[in-house]
Parts: sequence; C-alpha cells; structure tokens
Amino acid sequence: MNTSHLSNELEAFLEYISVTKALSQKSVEAYMSDLISIEEELKKPLINLDTKNILFFLTKYTNKRTLNRKLSSINAFFDFCYKSHFSEQKTKQKFAKIPKLLPKFLSYEEIQSSLKLIDKSSWLGLRDYALLMFLYASGARISECLALELQDLEDGWLRISHAKGEKERIVPIAKIAIKAINEYIKERPKDTQKVWINYKLDPLSRISAYKITQKYLGVSPHVLRHSYATALISGGADLRVVQELLGHSSLLTTQIYTHIQKQDLKNTVEVCHPLA
Repeated sequence: MNTSHLSNELEAFLEYISVTKALSQKSVEAYMSDLISIEEELKKPLINLDTKNILFFLTKYTNKRTLNRKLSSINAFFDFCYKSHFSEQKTKQKFAKIPKLLPKFLSYEEIQSSLKLIDKSSWLGLRDYALLMFLYASGARISECLALELQDLEDGWLRISHAKGEKERIVPIAKIAIKAINEYIKERPKDTQKVWINYKLDPLSRISAYKITQKYLGVSPHVLRHSYATALISGGADLRVVQELLGHSSLLTTQIYTHIQKQDLKNTVEVCHPLA
C-alpha cells in the first residue's frame, strides 16, 4: 500500500484506524485502498471533494456490495474529519440497498449423489470423503475444520476451540461422519494429531480444502456450513439452537435462515390448503 502521497487528513485517518482504533491490518488496507483510489483518480485531497465529485467517482461500481464498502470507508473518513474538526460538516452518503439473499446451499440429495462418486480406494479419496462429510455434519467454519485435532473428537461430540473470538463450543456430530473420519485416519500414512493432511503429509491448507469441495460439489466449503444450517431449520430446529451450533455471537446473524422457514410455511399452505 503506497502511502507516500497521502493528504494530511487521510494520513491522520490512517494513524487513527491503525493506532487508536487498532483495526486489523486487513481492515486498514481495505479502508485505505478505497480512499486512496479516490484521491488518486480525482487528483484532489478527499476532504476537498464534494458530494457530486464522490458520487461521480462511485458510478463505476455496479456491484452493490462493493459500492456499500466504498461508501462505508468514505463515511468513516468524513466522520473522523468532523470529530477531529478538520471539517465543519458531517458528510454522509446514502448506502445502496442490498436485497436480503438466502445463502447458497445444497440439498442432502445433491451432497449424497456427489459423495457416491468419490473413489475411496486410496487414503486421499477417504480423506476427501471424510472432509465433505465432516463439513456437512458439523457446520464448522473451514478455519475451525482445518484446526481440528484428534483430541477434539470424542464419543460423537466435536469440541471447536479455534472459533472466532476464541470461544469454545461443543456440537454433536453424526456417527456416519465419525466413521468416515476413522476410516481415513486408519489408512493415512502419517500419525499426527492434526486430522486433515495433504499428499505431502503436511497440514491441509484452505486452498486445498477449497479445491476439494469445488472438485466434488462445485461450491466453496462455506456452502456446506449453509447447507448444514438449512437442513436443521428445514427439519424444524429452533433458531437459538442453530445459533449455538453455528457459533454465532448474535441471533441476528442466524436469522437469515428464517427465510427458509417462511418458504416452507408458504409451500405447505400451497400444497395442503384447499383455497391455495
């Protein structure tokens, strides 16, 4: 990230988010990438730009999520300038409205039909099968999955202690998934506490896990987490139970799956009610 030609206000903002707010390096880079690009393209310090200039710059972004991220960065900068008395007025742009979309998920039948195609004659095939079974049976994030050690599995329960915020949660896991993991562990050529390893016998990486789910299912590992939650909600699970199983800190995050409940109710009425 080139910061050699920053305006004074943007440099102060960089120090504020890096030191005072202590944001992660990734967040800082995202903010600065958005804001520096505006100054560089319009060849003016950001603070001197009016709403018309900024909106003109933003017209190139048709993706609403990208647009919202840019606007969030702009709003954070001008809010800082207002509070720091660099600016007399607080500039606030209106966020683009993003429609609530149901996360992509796979049905049990789709997952099952793909799992049947895996060649389990080698330990790598057994690993791929076990990995997909584990992700669908646990709803674990891929980072939690890859951090898994043998000691985290006990009597049909999974201890996830590498979750966001370092919180620990314990979730039940289906016997068929445990069986698949045990068969893979038995055949793999290296004895290690780490459950998932690659063909070089090193810990499996995120990229490798992504390639496995793409190869057999055509989706990212996170889609299996959504598929897990969708299956539970469709089966009648309480939203707070699903929140606990997924490790969501807020019920608001889990509530996106209520769309599934509503669709199920609508389908039931359409099929069963005489007036439908």
